[in-house]
Amino acid sequence: MKSRELNGAPELSDYFEKVSKGFENLSELSESDIKIATSKKHVVFSSDKVRLFKYEKLEGVKSAKRLPVLVAYSLIGSYKMLDLQPDRSVIRNMLEAGLDVYIIDWGKTNRADRWLAFEDFILGYMGDCIEYICSAHKIKSLSLLGVCEGGVFAACFASLYPEKVKSLALAVTPIDFHADEGAKLKPDQGHLNRLLRNFSRQELEEMIDAYGQLPGEVSGFAFLEMTLVKSLTKYQWDAIDSLSGDKKQVLNFLRMEKWLVDRPNHPGEAAKQWLIDLYNENRLAKGEFELEGKKINLRNLNMPVLNIYSRDDHIVPPPTSQALKHLVPKQCNYQELELPAGHIGAFVSSKANRAFSSAVFESIPKLPAQ
Repeated sequence: MKSRELNGAPELSDYFEKVSKGFENLSELSESDIKIATSKKHVVFSSDKVRLFKYEKLEGVKSAKRLPVLVAYSLIGSYKMLDLQPDRSVIRNMLEAGLDVYIIDWGKTNRADRWLAFEDFILGYMGDCIEYICSAHKIKSLSLLGVCEGGVFAACFASLYPEKVKSLALAVTPIDFHADEGAKLKPDQGHLNRLLRNFSRQELEEMIDAYGQLPGEVSGFAFLEMTLVKSLTKYQWDAIDSLSGDKKQVLNFLRMEKWLVDRPNHPGEAAKQWLIDLYNENRLAKGEFELEGKKINLRNLNMPVLNIYSRDDHIVPPPTSQALKHLVPKQCNYQELELPAGHIGAFVSSKANRAFSSAVFESIPKLPAQ
């Protein structure tokens, strides 16, 4: 017994030393130290709760003379992930390359917005933002970058209005929501897809109607449950190691945590389309998904398409994204980029986000001659 206690003493001492260092690091930080999404931007257009931001050009950076790019993030998370901190920012990378960058902030929805559907976000808000940008730059079409659910929005809009989208880039975007079936995946991949296929349409509708929306807390819990063991140990061991490190390591951890707790609610009718029409019934890949009575035909994507997916993505398994190459027309200039990262690592990993940003930049056409 004595031997065990002595052998364990150095580990216990190291543990309490890390805890002490963690408290010391936290005591030296203020709220301003852990700000996220610090790239300067301003509102150029708004409609209801939705705002269109334009990022300000960086001092000393020359224009790339390429089409402006509009970024559409998912309704489920905050777009601030793309600008977590200056050295891990897809947005800043694009600004450093001299691009004109716009992003849609879908706003903070609640039960009063329960009737908002994909039609409102894609044909309404996104369409209005695209019209504004094209008018401001005196162009007929722009470059569109969609992330996760925002990628589905972008693909749907581009298929209905290909004349307005000169190039399309999708990131960690599910297209065939059943493509994980029979695919060789890691144990933690495809859990959400399998889970939602086990419910009936009625059961999913009743769940969403009970809330009047898909609460941010519910979707956040679902993501944590996908990697349950990692989630349970995160604040026992990983947090202690992160908080007891150097200042940069501490700030990286805290900024990520700040983003994670900012989980917006998802409007009810749009949630039904997302969870039932797409995840459960796979209507997009089947060519059965409709917006205002118009079927979404991905064979209308005649512009160059860049499809970026993450090899270790546990939320959007790679096959569900890669399926797009079989659904675009043969003449489409289709390219893929695989990132050695997870769903979020594609944007916050220093190496991955550089590769991501470079590929997006190369996919954006030059401005037409005046």
